[in-house]
Amino acid sequence: MTSNVAHIFFRESNWFVRIKLAILLIFSAGISYAGRMDYTTNDQLVTIPGTSMSVLEDKGNTLSYQEAFSSTAYKPVTSKIPNFALSNSAFWIRFELKNNTSETPLLLVEQPLIDEGDIYVFSQDGKLLLQESVDKHKPFYERKYNDRNYVFSTGAQPGNTVEILLRVKSAAQLVFPVRLGTETQVVSNSYQKELLMAIFTGIILVMSFYNLFVYFSVRDRSYLLYVVYIITVGLTQTTLQSFTFKYLWPNSPWLALQGPTLFSCLGAMAAIEFIKNFLRTKEQVRKLHYGLIFFNGIFVFSIALSLLGMRSIAFQVMQLNTAIASLYSLFVSYVIYRRHYRPAGFFLLAWSLLLIGAVIFVLKDYDIVPYNTASTFALQIASVIEIVLLSFALADKINIFRKEKEESQAQAMEALEENARIVREQNVILEAKVTERTQELRQSNDDLSKAISDLKEAEMQLVESEKMASLGQLTAGIAHEINNPINFVTSNVKPLKRDVDMVITMLNEIETITLSDEPVEEKKKKIDDLKQEYDFDYLKTEIDYLLNGINEGSSRTAEIVKGLRIFSRLDEDDLKKANINEGLDSTLVIVNNQLDNRIEVEKHYGDLPLVECFPGKLNQVFLNIMTNGLYAIKERFKEAKGGLLTVSTSANGDSVTVRIKDNGTGMDEATKKKLFEPFFTTKDVGEGTGLGLSIAYNTIAKHNGTINVNSALGEGTEFIIELPIIHQTL
Repeated sequence: MTSNVAHIFFRESNWFVRIKLAILLIFSAGISYAGRMDYTTNDQLVTIPGTSMSVLEDKGNTLSYQEAFSSTAYKPVTSKIPNFALSNSAFWIRFELKNNTSETPLLLVEQPLIDEGDIYVFSQDGKLLLQESVDKHKPFYERKYNDRNYVFSTGAQPGNTVEILLRVKSAAQLVFPVRLGTETQVVSNSYQKELLMAIFTGIILVMSFYNLFVYFSVRDRSYLLYVVYIITVGLTQTTLQSFTFKYLWPNSPWLALQGPTLFSCLGAMAAIEFIKNFLRTKEQVRKLHYGLIFFNGIFVFSIALSLLGMRSIAFQVMQLNTAIASLYSLFVSYVIYRRHYRPAGFFLLAWSLLLIGAVIFVLKDYDIVPYNTASTFALQIASVIEIVLLSFALADKINIFRKEKEESQAQAMEALEENARIVREQNVILEAKVTERTQELRQSNDDLSKAISDLKEAEMQLVESEKMASLGQLTAGIAHEINNPINFVTSNVKPLKRDVDMVITMLNEIETITLSDEPVEEKKKKIDDLKQEYDFDYLKTEIDYLLNGINEGSSRTAEIVKGLRIFSRLDEDDLKKANINEGLDSTLVIVNNQLDNRIEVEKHYGDLPLVECFPGKLNQVFLNIMTNGLYAIKERFKEAKGGLLTVSTSANGDSVTVRIKDNGTGMDEATKKKLFEPFFTTKDVGEGTGLGLSIAYNTIAKHNGTINVNSALGEGTEFIIELPIIHQTL
């Protein structure tokens, strides 16, 4: 450098410039700005020792090459391979090159993560001979040399000495060897590295497709997460080596710049998700599980920083978080392994080998291990080994699942044998209970038949009584209602017998299957098929339903027989159109003898259309309500006059309304709440059955109508019945 300054000094004609250079010459005396590299062989690539270089840090990234060339702030590089910390600064590297060969060499900077690279070649007299740039902000195909690393011309003609000024800048850590060689040697070196990376990529693709195929076969989510992890690892490694920029997105400088941080974070996040699923961290170590989630949050934060333009900070955060998360994951796997969870052993081994590969990869940058192909690809080699081991671990996981399934099947077999024993024991008990229940049903049928016979006899006696002739028409409706539970009981006997016979037949067949020599699984299958054939669950439900129905019917009939004076009346069961006003008139005729010339009746009939209904049943409702109203009037007025029964009708669109009002004793709220309950009555014993209004309520409901009551104690009661004109079956 001193000689260069002297040459410039004597060439300058401006005295002011000469004085400046003289001062520079004085201050630079005894200072070596750059070492010297003698290039003596072109048989192979030659690595320029870092100790033969000097470096200048441009913190503001503002120096021009002239300012960098004339700067006195250079410091010697102390390591064999230039190694600069993560920084936003640009670095100027300076050294002399003497070419003692017969060819002009190329300069190879083996660091694909460099964002910007510029070379300035000066002659010994300080003249700029050559200037070239390689910029990651531009598409890949604009590079002079088709290499993922930075390749420059040196301009060092055979026998000449040049001074080289190299400027580099990167958001990642700058660790790179600088090598010299012919174009053939540079291409060969690139081909060897790309061949190794192609092998790595092939392994990644093979393992991805293999595990994806296994996922579609077994549907285990671990395999899908592992495929995502493998793919992101492959993208991370190829992006860090700039293979993706060269082959996948050469027209996207933005992705080339963001890729190292972006895919490194995505790969780490995929690894954490796989670890959580594969090691079942939430089940095994719940507290440590949330630590893994925290690391994923930091990776997301790092991606955000990179996208916001703070790539250097983002890369530092990513590297630090990756290191801590890797050690943390190793610790988590060790804790789970100590709990005798077998897959954790595979993971512990695979993850340890990956970390060893990462350590070797880093140590080569500090010249602790030799810088060669093996150390350069240590991380990729370790990744391949890790991927293969984890694939074995996933395969072993299937064996674990198979073992658990076999144990589960063995337990199921034991349970099946126990169930068979219980079935045999219950068969005997069930047969005895069926016999006992059948006898009870026969007895109930006998009692029921006797009750029906008594009911018919009482009905005949009531019909013959001239005094009860009018009320006999009402009681026939009650008898009709009583027939419902009786018919329900008698109709349940036949299906119950059929179901019992089916149960007995099925039990006999189960016993035959159980005592056979067939395998247990076959027995179980036949028993299950037999149950499905006979619909065993439904049979149990139906038998229980039939028994409950018979019990309810017999109980209800017995209560009706004891609590009623049996009346008889033929009713109309056909749905027909009828005149409601005529039905009310016929009902008033029936109760006419109860008026005793002391109770007045007012009729306010509207012009009603014919209503589709069961006329006889509606007449029964009207009769029940009128009879109760007349009873209440008599209770209030006794032998005196003043009683009033008002009957009115009106049409309201699609329905008609019937109002039956009396001015009798009325009722309180407690009585109104129980008004429609069966057998509830306020009459004295022997004067009422408590079924009239219950039958009325059910009849109106059958017509899809409504019945409401307005009543006040001491003032009277009004029943409001609303019926649809057209009957619709719900």
